Amino acid sequence: MSRGPYGMDKRAREAEKARKKRDKAERRADRRERGPGDIEIVSASDIVGDLPSVNEALQQIERGGEARSSNPIPCRLFVGGLSWGVRTEDLRAAFEEVGEVVDCIVMTDRDTGRSRGFGFVTMADRKLATKAIDELSGREIDGRRIVVNVATER
Repeated sequence: MSRGPYGMDKRAREAEKARKKRDKAERRADRRERGPGDIEIVSASDIVGDLPSVNEALQQIERGGEARSSNPIPCRLFVGGLSWGVRTEDLRAAFEEVGEVVDCIVMTDRDTGRSRGFGFVTMADRKLATKAIDELSGREIDGRRIVVNVATER
């Protein structure tokens, strides 16, 4: 009874598997013989930099600490109820009265080019966005009362 090519392929696969197992065992034995490598010893200041002493830290807390230098997080607002005549510049001017505007756009119709009645304004900071919602929601722009909310993803 002859063995087909399947028998030869299986023997070759098993031989390859056994060879890999031997190689792995040799590498493991070699690593064990060498032992651990040189361990680099570092100080805390090398890792985290120079830290203030406990007394310095307590004095800093008593003084009120340092001013936090966190970057402001921008907030995108939805503005609805716009009249068809409102342009991006008009909307930007209304919101710049409250604070810094990063981005502003009035959505327009592709065919006619006039306003679709809503737009988006990105304020530089979340606090400014809250202030804009409080001050501008319900305000009239170009004869229509606008609605201002935090924009949500679709």
